[in-house]
Amino acid sequence: METRAKRSSLTQPPVLPMTRTEMDALGWVELDILLVTGDGYVDHPSFGAALLGRWLVHHGFRTGICAQPAWDKPDDIVRMGRPRLFAGVTAGSLDSMLAHYTAFRKKRSDDAYTPGGMAGARPNRACISYTNAVQRAFPGLPVILGGIEASLRRVSHYDFWSDSVRRSVLLDAKATAITYGMAENSIVTLAETLETILLETGEIDLKALRPQLAPLPGLVVAGSADDIPADTDVIRLPSHEAILDDPKQLIEATKLLERQVHQNKATVVQETAGRLVMVTPPGPLLDTNGLDELAGLPFSRLAHPAYKQRIAAADMIQTSVTTHRGCSGGCSFCTLALHQGRTVRSRSKASVLKEVRAVTEVKGWTGSISDVGGPSANMWGAHCAADQAQCERASCLTPRICKHYRVAQKDFVNLLRAVSDVQSVKHVRVASGWRIDLALTDMQALTTMIREFVGGQAKVAPEHQVDHVLKLMRKPGFSTFEQFLDLFDKESKKAGKKQYVIPYLMSAFPGCTEDDMRALSRWLTAQGWKPEQVQCFIPLPGTAAAAMFHAETDMQGNPIYVAKTDAERLRQHAILMPNTGKPPRGHSPNHGRPKGKKPSGPPSRARRR
Repeated sequence: METRAKRSSLTQPPVLPMTRTEMDALGWVELDILLVTGDGYVDHPSFGAALLGRWLVHHGFRTGICAQPAWDKPDDIVRMGRPRLFAGVTAGSLDSMLAHYTAFRKKRSDDAYTPGGMAGARPNRACISYTNAVQRAFPGLPVILGGIEASLRRVSHYDFWSDSVRRSVLLDAKATAITYGMAENSIVTLAETLETILLETGEIDLKALRPQLAPLPGLVVAGSADDIPADTDVIRLPSHEAILDDPKQLIEATKLLERQVHQNKATVVQETAGRLVMVTPPGPLLDTNGLDELAGLPFSRLAHPAYKQRIAAADMIQTSVTTHRGCSGGCSFCTLALHQGRTVRSRSKASVLKEVRAVTEVKGWTGSISDVGGPSANMWGAHCAADQAQCERASCLTPRICKHYRVAQKDFVNLLRAVSDVQSVKHVRVASGWRIDLALTDMQALTTMIREFVGGQAKVAPEHQVDHVLKLMRKPGFSTFEQFLDLFDKESKKAGKKQYVIPYLMSAFPGCTEDDMRALSRWLTAQGWKPEQVQCFIPLPGTAAAAMFHAETDMQGNPIYVAKTDAERLRQHAILMPNTGKPPRGHSPNHGRPKGKKPSGPPSRARRR
């Protein structure tokens, strides 16, 4: 399609409407787009529905929010009427299965994204349930999936909660398309395309629509080989059936998808039962100007006024400021590499300071900025000096920091000081995790951060103590953490402050044995540390670590030991957390291990290095 219908920006409402009454107050007769989300509606840039909703209004599309609707009846979804263009569906800020179940498959009782904090306000596999509900309410309406659940499940993936490989959620939900990753540009392009189709033909025909979407960036659509635009570079993943037959094929598929996200130049295709799932290239991401424009929209930073109960997640981030997107680490267990990407995109200093001033004007301001940062705080301003399209590394930072990687951490320190100088700001903290191998490359900046911006606790993520496990995680060697710890203690004492490092630690990671956990436990004991919280590894869909967990190999195909059953995982976890409970009711101690199958790899033995 040569041209797309552009819309003039609308006046931003105080909050995006959730009811017909709120639409009437804005003078809106109908919506162009309805966003259905599994989270409560908080008008804050950290909440995806609010972010995209404001962005769509900014581009001229009347957008409403349907937050945590009933999925077994249409009443909530039809409240504002049928939207002209499409309904967008997201499970929310977390994969709905992760939101509902612990690492040991026990049901969670709380939900930080729900008013009142009680679990149960969203369904399991929310993308599927919400899509079905929208299709029942509005037959023939395009349904576009987005958010973390859809993004990470866009092709065949291992699903921990069913212990199976599931096909693309696009096919299971029977949705029209997925906008994956950070979707501001792609969702506007999609909306403009649908507007053009509607103006030219008078209707949106779902059967004719998929080939029209195939050339658009940042989408997942289902079709046939004929739908792939000519002269398109294609990356072919192993078929869904091939992955079902051979778990090692999931390793190959994961590596190819990671390459597409980072290099941003090819369409990924995967065959599933005779159908073709097509993942178009990510396309242009928001640059500094775009991020500044987005952050400058008039978010109230508060939950929708209709809510009578507090939303815990809103309280946690009300006085935080996000400075950048993307994380160069590429940790194998983390969803960021596939969702936000490894390319860091940073806001300008002026934009950050403008938001800080806005935070100080929000009701309840106490004088403290709780966090200034991003996925890894000290990556603000980072960029690659080489041609990223030719890069085949899985991480910019491990096994060693790439020679083309550039970041001036002193600029981040200067930003923090500028935030401190904003009127009525009394305290500035960096609560986001620090990437410690990167921090150690600029000792002056690190020293300043320790002395001035810790606030008592520094959160860092060594994750483990045994180097072969860290290598599988794509984390730096443990000596890096020890070097950081020594410096942190020394500089805290010089500053006359009692400050502590809060380490993120993980049990039962692929390749980790019980002896490896005991090695970590011995180190913690030697330091006089008794961890209060340790994360037992959860294989998140789409990640390299989930592929290793399923295939029982590393990313090069070499066999590794994997603690798969609940009993094996509990034993590892209990080494650091002795009060860990028994396997959940309804799951055998060997849940996760096919009957008769023995663990691959060598028996547990010490591998301390």
